[in-house]
Amino acid sequence: MERRFSPVLFAALSFGIAVLYIPILVLIAYSFNASPLVSVWGGFSTQWYGALFHNRQILDAALLSLEVAVASSTAAVVLGTLASIALVRFGRFPGRLMLTGMVNAPLVMPEIITGITQLLLFVSMLQMFSWPHRGLTTIVIAHIAFCTAYVTVTVQSRLQSADRSLEEAAMDLGSSPAQAFVEVTLPIIAPALISSWLLSFTLSLDDLVISSFVSGPGASTLPMVIYSKVKLGVSPDVNALASLIICAVGTCVIVAGYFMRRAEKQRLLEMQSAERG
Repeated sequence: MERRFSPVLFAALSFGIAVLYIPILVLIAYSFNASPLVSVWGGFSTQWYGALFHNRQILDAALLSLEVAVASSTAAVVLGTLASIALVRFGRFPGRLMLTGMVNAPLVMPEIITGITQLLLFVSMLQMFSWPHRGLTTIVIAHIAFCTAYVTVTVQSRLQSADRSLEEAAMDLGSSPAQAFVEVTLPIIAPALISSWLLSFTLSLDDLVISSFVSGPGASTLPMVIYSKVKLGVSPDVNALASLIICAVGTCVIVAGYFMRRAEKQRLLEMQSAERG
């Protein structure tokens, strides 16, 4: 059936793209502004990128945010995968309803409520066990808690659609259940695992509210530093920092999408070869 060109649909698509990407392009352009006033164009210059790489506060905050994002997203993928396996493969078991509620609660809970509850939890634990002290550890734990929910939902949907018969065939050929899962099912759900890790990494890197509640002295993440600077007025070096983050995230998404698409094509080719054989 031939599809007709719809001016209304095209206009809506163009408007949506413009709203999303024109502000980003403007921000990148003004990161090369020679003027210290972000609202006044003073010519092309890269001085703010040089100033950015000499700003120890921003560099330390960026390094801390990367450490937190990598640690929390990796741990969240492991815990979320285990939770999704329990929900998909184990059927009905005692505590399933509670586990489902625990998984879905962070998805609908306001961040400020999550931050307050995490703060009260860490304060109580510090009083009872003298651990953890507010800082890097508490930020990582808090980020793992809400990132795990997103991983579980993503991996669970992919695991439900995976063909269980392939894993059973591997066990019939002599593989143990764990070996069959690692060698057969894990590659099938690998795109979901990669997507979950990238999503968790982005959520952790972007988080401001929860980090503000659970962080301690000397443990300021990048969003916290940027927010404190913006309250005093937008600084040109913040534009440079935002431009670098946009470019880095965009590159990672493109590279990850390429490898995921290649892996999916390879999987389809292998399945077609197996069917022909």
